Amino acid sequence: MKTKNENLTSIDAIMDEEFGKPGTPEREEFRKEAYAYCMGQIICDARKKEKMTQSELAEKIGTNKSYISRIEKGIVDPGISTFCRIIDALGLKIEIVKPVL
Repeated sequence: MKTKNENLTSIDAIMDEEFGKPGTPEREEFRKEAYAYCMGQIICDARKKEKMTQSELAEKIGTNKSYISRIEKGIVDPGISTFCRIIDALGLKIEIVKPVL
């Protein structure tokens, strides 16, 4: 027999309470910030794997170290052209695929 645990809460309920329902401006802002943070971490991890400093990456793509730092912290969401230059400088590739449903 299953028992109901009163202490469990769904992640959807927590997200709704903390950031608003999906589609609200608050939830969309959270989504953008979370995406920027995740992308920054991916870039940071890839840069470190290549044993490259922020300054070296910045030089390769024609920007400065502080801009790379802000990207990696999720403070700045780079435009697509900058993102593509970063990916190229790190020896990575982007693959666009249609998901199988």
